[in-house]
Amino acid sequence: MVRILFALACVAFAPAAAAAADGYFDASGVKLHYVTLGTGEPVVLIHGLYSSEKMNWELPGIVKRLATRYEVIALDMPGHGLSDKPDQADAYGLAMVEDVVRLLDHLKIRKAHVVGYSMGGMIVMKLLATHPDRVASALVGGMGWMREGTELADFWERMQNGGRGQTPAVCAQNLGKLSLSAEELKSIRVPTLIVVGEFDPVRQLYVEPLKKARPDLPISVVSNTGHMDTVMSLAFKDAIEKWLRQAPSSRRPSTWW
Repeated sequence: MVRILFALACVAFAPAAAAAADGYFDASGVKLHYVTLGTGEPVVLIHGLYSSEKMNWELPGIVKRLATRYEVIALDMPGHGLSDKPDQADAYGLAMVEDVVRLLDHLKIRKAHVVGYSMGGMIVMKLLATHPDRVASALVGGMGWMREGTELADFWERMQNGGRGQTPAVCAQNLGKLSLSAEELKSIRVPTLIVVGEFDPVRQLYVEPLKKARPDLPISVVSNTGHMDTVMSLAFKDAIEKWLRQAPSSRRPSTWW
C-alpha cells in the first residue's frame, strides 16, 4: 500500500510535459501562427488542406515525439488554424511557398528539414524547386508530382465549392499554382523521401508519375492506410523519425548527391 501511495504521489507531482509555444509573424501583411517545441536541428511541419498544425501535427503526437531530438516548428498556413484567413487569391498558391521562407527568416534559420502532408506536400515540392538552399532534407507525405499543365493541376482552379469551415475557397482554387514542370522536378537535388498510404488515391495520381520521372527518389508505402489516416499512423511517425535521423545535417552542406 505504501508503495502504491508513493507511486501515485510521484505521478501527481511530476512536472507536466512541456507545451508548444505559440508565435506569430507577418507574412506580407498576413498574420501567420506557428508553434515551436524542442531544441536541435530545425524541422518545419506543413499541414494539409482544411487542416491545421494542431490537427495534423500536435494531436497525433508528432510534434512532441520529434521535439525530443529537434526544434520542431509547425506552421498554420493562411486560411487555416489560428492564422489569418484572407479572401485575396494572392495570399495563396505560390505565396504559401514564400510563407515558409518568411517563417525561416523570422526565426533566423538558414536551412531546415521540412515535412509536408497533402497540400503541405505540394508546398514542399515547390519549395524544393524554388528555394533548395533553405532545405536540408524533405519528407513529402500524401503527395507526389502535380505536373504543370495537366488535368490534375488545372482541376483546382475550377473548384466552385472549395471553401470549407473557415478556409476561403480561393485557397483550394490556387493550389494548381504549386504544380511543377518536368524541368523543375528534374532540378530537385535536396534529399527527399515520399511517403504515401497503400490505398491513397494520391499514390496512383501523383506518386506513380513521380516514380517514373524520378526513379531515384525513395518512396515508402504505409500499409493498409488511405489519405486521411496515413498521417495518424504509427508507421508515418516512424518514417519521419527514421528519415530525419539519416538525413544530412541542416548545419553542413548536403553530401547526399
